[in-house]
Amino acid sequence: MTRKLVPAVSPQAAIVGYSRAVRDGRVVHVAGTAPIGTDSLDPYEQAKRCLQIVTEALAEVGAEPAHVVRTRVYLIDGGDWEAVGRAHGEVFGDVRPASTVIVIAGLLDPTWRVEIEAEALVPQ
Repeated sequence: MTRKLVPAVSPQAAIVGYSRAVRDGRVVHVAGTAPIGTDSLDPYEQAKRCLQIVTEALAEVGAEPAHVVRTRVYLIDGGDWEAVGRAHGEVFGDVRPASTVIVIAGLLDPTWRVEIEAEALVPQ
């Protein structure tokens, strides 16, 4: 398989020059994914939107949540961990990828409370 790109649908994509996801062989990297397309300020709803975008990007390159081996979750408020973790668990509860939750100072859009990235390994 040759390298396959999933375009990012984001106001920042053209400026930064990045893809939502890249598959090279069995490996898939999904870029940090913000809750684009939702007006909700609820961290659970934002995380669900992030994970929907991640799942759709995986599907575009022939992968699925079951293939995810690592996630990174970026929060602007550590108190949101449980709500965001609940959304993460709804997608990855049985998969149990290696996962890290990192509290950061902020994200590009001040209304975003969470951003999620993922790495997958597609079976041969």
